[in-house]
Amino acid sequence: MKYMLMLQGSQAEYEAMGADTSSGAPVWTEEDLRAMVQFMQKLNEDLAASGELVDGQGLTEPSKAGFVTAGEDGRPVLSDEKYGVDQQVLAGYWLLECESFERATEIAARVHQCPGPQGASNPPVIVRPVAEGPPAG
Repeated sequence: MKYMLMLQGSQAEYEAMGADTSSGAPVWTEEDLRAMVQFMQKLNEDLAASGELVDGQGLTEPSKAGFVTAGEDGRPVLSDEKYGVDQQVLAGYWLLECESFERATEIAARVHQCPGPQGASNPPVIVRPVAEGPPAG
């Protein structure tokens, strides 16, 4: 069965990773970033070797997102509204093929161990089964 593991992050946390101190979030050093990247690379290598990794990506900061709505005529309009700048939003994900929900949660627990600077937020890793077909109606 497929499972999606989702990480959340905020604009302030992305800025702190870029050494911006104005957000109030703990600033990431080069060593912190290197440790995170090494951790994620090893995790991805292990998941690929086990055959469980289908896909995984990190996403850009919320301020770079486009927010598309429907205009009065129903046509898509790129809004000036900012997406998720002041809240936790999807920051990255893994799509996995696992034998069970328990296995997916084991991997999520490992993801949650990712290193970061002292005092940085460590939101939960969300685990969701992927629907295998259309909803029953």
